[in-house]
Amino acid sequence: MGMTVTEKILAEAAGREKVSPGEIVKARIDVAMMNDITTVLAINSMMEMGRQKVWNPDKVIMVLDHVAPASSIEAAEVQKTMREFAETQGIKGFYEVGEGVCHQIMPEKGYIHAGDVVAGADSHTCTYGALGAFATGVGSMDMAAVLATGKLWFRVPETMRIEVEGDLPEMVTPKDIILNIAGEIGADGAAYKAMEFHGATIREMSIGGRMTLCNMAIEMGGKSGIVEADEKTKQYLEGRTKAPFRNVLSDPSAEYSETISFDVTDLEPKVAVPNSVDNVKSVSEVAGKEINQVFIGSCTNGRLEDLEIAARILKGKQIRSGVRLIVIPASREVYLEALQTGLIETFIKSGAIVTNPTCGVCWGGYIGILAAGEVCLSTSNRNFVGRMGSPKAEVYLASPATAAASAIRGVITDPREF
Repeated sequence: MGMTVTEKILAEAAGREKVSPGEIVKARIDVAMMNDITTVLAINSMMEMGRQKVWNPDKVIMVLDHVAPASSIEAAEVQKTMREFAETQGIKGFYEVGEGVCHQIMPEKGYIHAGDVVAGADSHTCTYGALGAFATGVGSMDMAAVLATGKLWFRVPETMRIEVEGDLPEMVTPKDIILNIAGEIGADGAAYKAMEFHGATIREMSIGGRMTLCNMAIEMGGKSGIVEADEKTKQYLEGRTKAPFRNVLSDPSAEYSETISFDVTDLEPKVAVPNSVDNVKSVSEVAGKEINQVFIGSCTNGRLEDLEIAARILKGKQIRSGVRLIVIPASREVYLEALQTGLIETFIKSGAIVTNPTCGVCWGGYIGILAAGEVCLSTSNRNFVGRMGSPKAEVYLASPATAAASAIRGVITDPREF
């Protein structure tokens, strides 16, 4: 019996010829990532272990993105501690306020390679599986162990194979695909499994689209999401990294816990309604729901292609009076590209607010906070109670296309009408 791509990556990182689901292995970590919410806890825990130095400063990446710029004294103190730690440890991969969201920066800056094992102290680290890496979120205590030793224990996950076929209809996006999958599989349907995406739709999909899929694997309980590296992966990495390209593939005889197939030929735009990501409906079922705020951005949908489809709908139009549209490019690179191509001007003229690259509205940290009774339509990845402010507010999840169309009408709207 052969191995899946995830099993192959973990076997190599553990110095083993073969591993099987359920086995416990101690794997080498190729790169570790922390942000301003999780870093100080990890640093303190590492020190408590008796370690004063990280195992390899060249493999530790730190990003200020969640509360960036700082909105409180406490946040400012955290960021000051991170800056000092990076300097004393010799960590060059330190990204200041304004550089962007960690899960966009990591691939953009060439830190992610096919075949890598990546540990990130943030649940959406699974995003990097879009480049063929085994990437998973870990807690601050686990990250402390990584900082100290460069290794971490893993239970080898079972792999769920997701086959996606068909040409996407106009105004239907990868976000709609993953919302549809979440609705079918459920919030715990992939618990501690690697979600491996295959099919003609995936092969034709951009790296950004694949990142959207892998980003939300955690919303179904997945340990990771992954797409086998291919020519598109290689092209994306060219100029971003000098590391040699590796192409790790699942064996034809690999064993999967299950295989689930989806045909997206007739897929409608989807919306996840409160208060769970798997509570998914077609946009036609919720069309007309009044909204107060729209958010376009996050590590799920803040990339250039996301801003492009939103701007295409918004160009020459105004957002509805009484609706706040907040647009946040996922990184400085994305922001500059959006500026150079006129997308930012389109957003501003439509009445939108455009902020510096940050997690911002997504996690309700310090901007875009909702009051009781307010409704936000968001392109982010979670709609839990209190996610963006008041526990009496509501968050709906959708694609950038649906978000833009809805901002114009002031109610949840099918983007195909535009």
